[in-house]
Amino acid sequence: MKTLYNVFIISDSSGQTGTAIAKTAAAQFPEARANITQYPFIRTKSILTGILSLAKENNAIIFHTLVNTELSDMVNQFSDKNGLASFDCIQTPIDLISNRLNESSAAVPGLVHNLNAEYFKRISAIEFTVANDDGKNPQNLKKADIVILGVSRTSKTPLSLYLANESFKVANVPIGPNIQLPEEVYQIDKKKLFGLTNSVTKLKQIRSQRMKEYGLTGENPYSNSENIKKELDYAKHLYQEMGCLSINVSNKSIEETATIITESLPKKTII
Repeated sequence: MKTLYNVFIISDSSGQTGTAIAKTAAAQFPEARANITQYPFIRTKSILTGILSLAKENNAIIFHTLVNTELSDMVNQFSDKNGLASFDCIQTPIDLISNRLNESSAAVPGLVHNLNAEYFKRISAIEFTVANDDGKNPQNLKKADIVILGVSRTSKTPLSLYLANESFKVANVPIGPNIQLPEEVYQIDKKKLFGLTNSVTKLKQIRSQRMKEYGLTGENPYSNSENIKKELDYAKHLYQEMGCLSINVSNKSIEETATIITESLPKKTII
């Protein structure tokens, strides 16, 4: 049985360069199988953060072609911190040429790319998902194939990106006792609406770790068990009121949650 390993291609263009390099390298290991996932046209830190979380969860090898040095450095630093293998396919060649010519690069993403129909479909889904992440642009909720609700740190963004990479247009909306839900949420098809929940213990652990990353330690309202329980109770009642499918992600991978969602969609919605 071939050994399976995950490879993420992260690019601010089509991702073809990184994919070609990864496939060329992977071909030298015929007894193993690379599961290659592409994330093209990534140009914001928030979306990149979600992808990197997925990479960590899947222990993925990362090949990235990011012209923006901030984003490239972000990948390198995250990889070093979390013990992930990553390869910068573009900054090193740019530096070599820059040093030889003694001039700076144009630093413009996507100067070379060749897109086909499959790319356009996926790119459209990713662009929609990026534009409608974390409750932005609620007027677009009706246009989404999937709308995800959830309290903070229930993996809304990584899940949305995973589904977008499967060519689904996804919008996600944060919820909580003190958050005003956009009216548009009540107007969409409930079969496309999914609510995420978690256990108090797991959510406390995730949020506490998040606070440590920001240099904050000790008990605070965000990671307080009683407050988390109130948020989850609110979510439970909201999902019942909305009549949407509730999914407990405490013991599920992103892939498992995504499968539950796609298999629950009306058949005409599945791409």
